[in-house]
Amino acid sequence: MTDAERMLWHHLRRKQIQGVQFYRQKPLLSFIADFYCPAAKLVIELDGSQHYEAEHQAKDQGRDAALAGLDLRVLRFDNRQVLLETNAVLEMIDAAVCERV
Repeated sequence: MTDAERMLWHHLRRKQIQGVQFYRQKPLLSFIADFYCPAAKLVIELDGSQHYEAEHQAKDQGRDAALAGLDLRVLRFDNRQVLLETNAVLEMIDAAVCERV
């Protein structure tokens, strides 16, 4: 796991957000989601700098569309954002869970 993934997992594991279970590295379709909450139908992806390249952005859009086809909501955060703005990221995840549970 990256530093950002470790940081976020520390806050997601053990049902710390709204009492719902999150899984990490969860296979969905032909993808591996960084984090997945089945109760909220929520996928969380953490993106490194390579995701700003056009090729990666196109793949990410296709992946997000495929997951949306399963009625899954995808939240994407930059690794740096997770490390520097942890509380804001957690608030956004909490709000998404509340909307979907």
